[in-house]
Amino acid sequence: MAAMTTVPSYTPSLWVRVCHALPRLDLTMQMRDNIFVPDSWEYQQTLLVLSSLSAIALVISLLVVLSFLIHYCCCHRGDRNEGSEEEEEDEDGSTGHGYSGKKGRGICCVTWMAVAAVTLCCVAIGIGFYGNSEANDGMYQLTSSLLTANYTLASIDLLISDTIAGLQLSISGPLTTLEELFTGSKPFMVSTRNCRRLSENVISLLSSISLAQSSTDAGLGNDSSISGASIVPLTPVPPSVAPTVVPTGSLMPNPFSPGWAANTLMVNEDYRWLSYVLLLLLDLIVCLFILLGLAKQARWLLILMTVLAWLALFLSWGSLGLETATVVALSDFCSDPNAFVLNSTNFNTGTSSDVLEYYLTCSRRMNSPFQQLLTQSQRALSNIHTHLSSLDRNALTQFPKAEKSLRDVQQILNSTEGNFHQLVALLNCRGLNKDYIDSLKGLCYDGMEGLLYLSLYSFLSALAFTAILCSLPGAWRSFPSESDEYEDSDSESEDPFTSHQDSKRFLQWQPWL
Repeated sequence: MAAMTTVPSYTPSLWVRVCHALPRLDLTMQMRDNIFVPDSWEYQQTLLVLSSLSAIALVISLLVVLSFLIHYCCCHRGDRNEGSEEEEEDEDGSTGHGYSGKKGRGICCVTWMAVAAVTLCCVAIGIGFYGNSEANDGMYQLTSSLLTANYTLASIDLLISDTIAGLQLSISGPLTTLEELFTGSKPFMVSTRNCRRLSENVISLLSSISLAQSSTDAGLGNDSSISGASIVPLTPVPPSVAPTVVPTGSLMPNPFSPGWAANTLMVNEDYRWLSYVLLLLLDLIVCLFILLGLAKQARWLLILMTVLAWLALFLSWGSLGLETATVVALSDFCSDPNAFVLNSTNFNTGTSSDVLEYYLTCSRRMNSPFQQLLTQSQRALSNIHTHLSSLDRNALTQFPKAEKSLRDVQQILNSTEGNFHQLVALLNCRGLNKDYIDSLKGLCYDGMEGLLYLSLYSFLSALAFTAILCSLPGAWRSFPSESDEYEDSDSESEDPFTSHQDSKRFLQWQPWL
């Protein structure tokens, strides 16, 4: 946590600290550290152990449902004879048609248990939709920050390449022409050669500035063949339309590319969001049709929903296992992200640790690692400008043919200085550090909160479907079958005395008739 004390505007949240403090056990049940090392097999074992807890909960759920099924299938066989005797007594002493008191209470209990489980499932679905939206918002903020950082890095590479190409163009074109024209004048020849030497020095200095290798280098590295006497300053474009470097391979590029990470995360997030929406809709459909089946007393509909409830139960516990491992791993990363970035070979290959630490922390106590190079380049450009001003004042009167070449060099120098000032501003740590902090907030605040809500949804929906599977068999067994309804209707229609006796009792009960 010492590294995080130097990062402004970001502190690990309470949920990150709580999840990070969870004990870690490997497959041999030995305690392990909670340092985020995703490539380590020991660290992966701790995540597997945490995910296996949902598998244990699934086994417990299956045993509970199995015990209820055994209770309904085996124990209720002996209740049928007792229920038939009680129904005969109730039919002899009752004047209407209906269930007995004991049976009615049992049906009511089972039905209300199923309704309560469905209600809990609907609450879990609402939590799941909210958590899915929060996780999506966090990933959107993360990818937006990565795209902005990728645009900044690409702009730095473009500015360096543009500046180098302009200086190379001035060396190969106008300065060479000036040297040929000033052959007979030693002072002017010395000034021209000093301009060449200083331009080559600036090219060497700017070539040593590199944050990350990009395909833009390949596209702009050969700009020395550009025809014309001037270059056009780089015009920034918004990150939404800026070209994003996407490697053709599926593996992580080396060194790390924010554009590749943003595109990969966007594709995976789309699939994740869609998968959770489909899972939530499946749970919602099952819950609604279970309520419809209970209201209509439709056996076939409840049997079909029972099959889908089994599927939803397995998916709920499975998603809970994945979410548990993801939440714990994310909390380990968010507790100290700087340590992982500085120690990971995917980030620091090709980039010195001083450069990474400068942009990750952006501390006022740290100087820019490019400060000396930029200062030397600025001095060299100023000296070139001084020599060109001297030639403009003194040489044009003696060599009027040199005016065109001298104006071309000055135009290139002005464009180069404009690009150089933009480069100095982009190399400052504030811009990239802001993108880094925004990505951390999106991932570790909104993303973490969304995953916790999704974990709660999975847990509640798993409990709800366990209760539903325990109550539905008793519910559909209590429904009257078609044969029973047919026998009841036949007995009422074939007994001619029932209606006569009822009407006689009604007449005797009315004294005025």
